[in-house]
Amino acid sequence: MFVLGIDPGLSRCGYAVVEPAPRGRGRAHALGVLRTAPDLPVPERLGQLHRDLDELLDEFTPAVVSVERIFFQNNVRTAVGVAQASGLALALAARRSVAVAQYSPSEVKSVVAGDGQAAKEQVQEMVQLLLGLAEMPRPADAADAAALALCHLAHDPHLRTVTGASGVPT
Repeated sequence: MFVLGIDPGLSRCGYAVVEPAPRGRGRAHALGVLRTAPDLPVPERLGQLHRDLDELLDEFTPAVVSVERIFFQNNVRTAVGVAQASGLALALAARRSVAVAQYSPSEVKSVVAGDGQAAKEQVQEMVQLLLGLAEMPRPADAADAAALALCHLAHDPHLRTVTGASGVPT
């Protein structure tokens, strides 16, 4: 059983496919970033991201999709792109009846690094340790996606909790 972590973004959408492993760790099966060209019109970028996310869901058939909860950002343009990418991920999971969990950045940092205000580098180091990776995961979007998957595993190590559309356990 897999958890698909998604760090949403229109230009860079991080993803990580993680399987539970003993002692609160995970095993990474895929880790990376889906990219869209900033010079393309937004509908084309969303279409490309839709296809890429759909392919990940087809290939790995996750039990849960763990997505970063949108929080207020000063840059409205970035916030809109993040919200659009997040909406795609949530809708694709719902269409497949895949459980969805959402976590705030501070929740993820707290679970993975032990500090809700942890720096990006701390999160990357802990993801490397918890997944047993030979190198620190880069770029940060991929590490953040892995941290989202690990956060869900910490909340539900046996993938028994079913979540509703809001991410609240039912």
